[in-house]
Amino acid sequence: MSVNQTRALLEAHGLAPNRALGQNFLHDEDLAAKLVRRAGVGPDDAVLEIGAGLGILTRALALRSRRVRSIEIDAGLVRALLEGERALPGNVELLHADALELDLQQVCAELGTPLRVVANLPYATAAPLLRRVLDIATQLEGFALMLQREVAERIGSKHGCRSYTSLSVLCQWVATVDELFHLHARCFHPVPRVVSSFVMLRPRAPRLLEARELPGLERIVRAGFTHRRKTLPNALARAAGYKNALTAEVLTQLGHDPRVRAEHLPPEAWLTLARTLRDANASRPA
Repeated sequence: MSVNQTRALLEAHGLAPNRALGQNFLHDEDLAAKLVRRAGVGPDDAVLEIGAGLGILTRALALRSRRVRSIEIDAGLVRALLEGERALPGNVELLHADALELDLQQVCAELGTPLRVVANLPYATAAPLLRRVLDIATQLEGFALMLQREVAERIGSKHGCRSYTSLSVLCQWVATVDELFHLHARCFHPVPRVVSSFVMLRPRAPRLLEARELPGLERIVRAGFTHRRKTLPNALARAAGYKNALTAEVLTQLGHDPRVRAEHLPPEAWLTLARTLRDANASRPA
């Protein structure tokens, strides 16, 4: 669809882009088809889509996959997608819901395998939605996400870089980045003030984490990055209550300077540190 057609479709249903929901609608159908191909979607795949929008990406997914379950929070968009000439294909199930509140584990189980996630995440809630996807990553063949460029670049950022954050560590424990590319703002309506990126990830094999281990280790990582300018022993003592001496001892055993800061510790070292501190905390007398 052109920008004018997109605008006309919204107006026909009495809709307008919702800034509070961070709505910027992809309107280029050729680009949507390209993104779906790059995401690796094939005819045997089921796809969970987060954020149907005006259905441009949804239709491209339906053409290449056996089944699509698309989640959309905006009731007006749901109504528009179910009515008129641009109603969705028959292999698409549209679910009016908030993806932050759904049991995504159950949704994945119902869709079966092989399964992929493809999502055009609203900027305002991109990070928490990405975190929800990490919880189901082991059930996926892959996942591809449209994100604000700054968030996308954090995912694959290397330790020592300014863009390296707790989100970088958590994502790299779970997945590896296959590809990332940026899209021109004119591909969306309204034109966003930020650059969007499409990032494709593949769950790590073999897995680094044990089943349901991520949430427990996440607390330690986030605590470490809460005070980025402090050494890790001081940051973890202040944000999570771990003794400076214990953190320093573990870092030394790992071959790291005990004065290291969070952004200079690679994901694998973070994993060993987080597990050791978790186990030490669990062994403390009640």
